[in-house]
Amino acid sequence: MSANTQPTPPPATYDSAFLKACRREPVPHTPVWFMRQAGRSLPEYRKVREGIPMLESCMRPELVTEITLQPVRRHDVDAAIFFSDIVVPLKAIGIDLDIKPGVGPVVEHPIRTRADLDRLRDLTPEDVSYVTEAIGLLTRELGSTPLIGFAGAPFTLASYLVEGGPSRTYENAKAMMYGDPELWADLLDRLADITAAFLKVQIEAGASAIQLFDSWVGSLAPADYRRSVMPASAKVFDAVAGYGVPRIHFGVGTGELLKLMGEAGADVVGVDWRVPLDEAARRVGPGKALQGNLDPTVLFSTPEAVETKTREVLDAAAGLEGHVFNLGHGVMPSTDPDALTRLVEYVHTHTAR
Repeated sequence: MSANTQPTPPPATYDSAFLKACRREPVPHTPVWFMRQAGRSLPEYRKVREGIPMLESCMRPELVTEITLQPVRRHDVDAAIFFSDIVVPLKAIGIDLDIKPGVGPVVEHPIRTRADLDRLRDLTPEDVSYVTEAIGLLTRELGSTPLIGFAGAPFTLASYLVEGGPSRTYENAKAMMYGDPELWADLLDRLADITAAFLKVQIEAGASAIQLFDSWVGSLAPADYRRSVMPASAKVFDAVAGYGVPRIHFGVGTGELLKLMGEAGADVVGVDWRVPLDEAARRVGPGKALQGNLDPTVLFSTPEAVETKTREVLDAAAGLEGHVFNLGHGVMPSTDPDALTRLVEYVHTHTAR
């Protein structure tokens, strides 16, 4: 550094409870945010989304800004998560897909052959200029509240692309993985590049952390994950390592994969509700913060039951190096928003240091 060069000041979000917990530093209280906190559980979300298809809503910067801010205003959560969808970068590069209500992402022409890979071109910042614009608007509004960027992990994106839509068995994706491992590896490698590019856009626009959602990777055995999926996920994490923002990795039903998901490059490992956090810490090993992990269905019970189950999570997390409180999966659409607001207040009060 030359004598005339001033060090870059840390961003306004640097000392937030959320980023401190991700860095495994002492926090004033356990930070809280919820996966799918911006969404159908909020009446104000349903109102602004009325008549607007999901993918279109992800491409309107002012609408994305409003939706992302809604749970921060209502619940006083410690972080916002960028409102988007894991298939947005695929749509942006020209894949013919749509998100059908009650079904999910549906791909018109599934990827099944080597020739199909040519449809997966590189993602450029210009492809998702609406993301850059929305994050610029958001960071000005959020101030010291961190914004989490996110993307779908290569395996989960590949599952949608190969199956053509949601699946319970992933039979086509697994058939490719087992039967044509070279094609599978090339598919995931290309998706890793697209995913990394999408995350870089978000970080460079101002996201303070990123989360890689490998929603369906819990369908794999550890040996298959290590051999056929982990290299692509590791490529994504490595591509954004130089930015210095915390990297969170989450999947559902991944109790047997927690250590490997940390080894892929995560700073924070998300845990669903099936594994207590103290046991998850033993599986993951030292050097990682954990995120989670209240069962989302607990919120449909009585306030007393919610508090009891929340204390169980917090007690299991008491010895962790870093803990970000979250649900073990996303907020369910019919959840009472007031239950979420009370939960945030309870965690903040119960863990105040």
